Amino acid sequence: MAFDNELFEEENFAEMFAASEKQQETSRIVEGEIVEIQVAENRALVGVGDKLEGVLSLDEISENGELKFKTGDKIKVMVTGYYNERPKISYKKVLELQKTIDFIEKNKENFEEIIIEGIITKKNRGGFVVEADDISFFMPRSLAAFKETDEVIGRKIKAQVVKIDEEQNSIVVSRRKLFNEERKKKKDIIDKLLEESAIVEGTIKKITSYGMFVDVGGVDGLVHYNEISYKGPVNPSKLYKDGDVITVKAISYDKDKRHLSLSIKAVQSDPWAEVESELDEGDTITVTVSNVEAYGVFVDLGNDIEGFLHISEISWDKNVKNPADYLSVGQEIDVEVIEINSKTHKLRVSLKRLLPKPFDDFMKKHREGDCVTGTVTSLTDFGAFVRISGVEGLLHNQDISWDKNVKCRDLLKVGEEIEVKIAKISPEDQKISLSRKALLESPIDKFATTHKINAVVSGTIRDIKEFGVFVSLENGIDALIRDEDLSPLVKSELSVGQKIEAVIAVIDTRRDRIRLSVKKLDYIKNQAMLEDINDNESHSLGDLIKDKFK
Repeated sequence: MAFDNELFEEENFAEMFAASEKQQETSRIVEGEIVEIQVAENRALVGVGDKLEGVLSLDEISENGELKFKTGDKIKVMVTGYYNERPKISYKKVLELQKTIDFIEKNKENFEEIIIEGIITKKNRGGFVVEADDISFFMPRSLAAFKETDEVIGRKIKAQVVKIDEEQNSIVVSRRKLFNEERKKKKDIIDKLLEESAIVEGTIKKITSYGMFVDVGGVDGLVHYNEISYKGPVNPSKLYKDGDVITVKAISYDKDKRHLSLSIKAVQSDPWAEVESELDEGDTITVTVSNVEAYGVFVDLGNDIEGFLHISEISWDKNVKNPADYLSVGQEIDVEVIEINSKTHKLRVSLKRLLPKPFDDFMKKHREGDCVTGTVTSLTDFGAFVRISGVEGLLHNQDISWDKNVKCRDLLKVGEEIEVKIAKISPEDQKISLSRKALLESPIDKFATTHKINAVVSGTIRDIKEFGVFVSLENGIDALIRDEDLSPLVKSELSVGQKIEAVIAVIDTRRDRIRLSVKKLDYIKNQAMLEDINDNESHSLGDLIKDKFK
């Protein structure tokens, strides 16, 4: 019998095991006679010769609450020793010994092929006792493959028979050898699977959130959820159940982690090859909505491939909040292919590109200068967006009112209808500029009806800039005095809130601008003084100047 270098040590262990089981040299099997059954004490007295009676527990000769023997019956028992001069006997040990003898007789020619599954019941100096089918097996420590800290009593294990001793009726088993044999067997299976790229059938043992564990010829492999379908990650519990037989292919093995990776989709033809050969960007295809998410919709092409319809590609309406408001699972739609990525196997489609563009429709109905009614959709720091005929235009803060201090937030609410004028349409970037103040009377137009060029006006300095001074006139109208028109005033001596007098130099109603001039006012005053001097020679020049500035 071929065996490893531990044989000598195992033989010693076997001897220790046999010795511990015999306990004493006097252990022997005898045929006794039941002398008395004492039910109250749960025992039977059995005569074993030499006028000696041993005590036998009724538990050893009972089955389903019924005694298998009665007073006067002959019974084989094993005398294992003596206690207080009474023989220690056991009927159970006779049965166990007989089972051990039968096991040895039946399997002595091919015992190395036998694997037992039992429970560790006790340990001794040499190793452990494993009980299986009422037979005691001995497992030496060196063949147990346990850590010193492992709790082993009561543990259920599998082990391989490595030696049978007919003379001592002992059977030696090895947990370590079974591990090594199984590891070698698994390695052979895995090597064969990987080398031949074998396609095999396996049985699903367990389904998890990240994939399925599948038994292929006694080896467990993992089918990751990415390897189930070309659609991408799928929930395996929706497609399979424990015990299902599936066809898989081995794709890799991690020696460090001892993980075998399997694939279902590797067995199937790659539908992406068909996509790449049959479809081009810009093609229109019919698909079925397979899943609706908050960020978009997945669509089934019908060949185990999914495309993705982003929320921004559902409608020309930029305010799509929930794709479920537009599409539902199972709905068939026509879409345009907008991207095919062969490397990442990603396919993107668009629904809105097959729909009429609202901006084109808007261009057919409206022109710059049209007065229209729209609905306020949102308010921002810089203005308001107003929906008109399915598109949005921007009403900037500066176009809401002639009062420059008023903003859209001050006057409008979301959902409110408002009348505006289309100020500009930009087809290139599809932008629309709106104006509300263009529908209102311009304060400067009104101002121009009551004021003329060179008229003297008074105002308050509102702001001082590098290029000039802004002055607030009546009704909130702003006018500008440029630096060159400030003299004889000194700009550095001016301050916000200061009253100032000037003449109107320019009224530009087209651009809504008014310019004033202090310099021209000073010139007009000087001219007026000269005229007065010429008209009244009786007054001195000094008197006239004094009169003018009183």
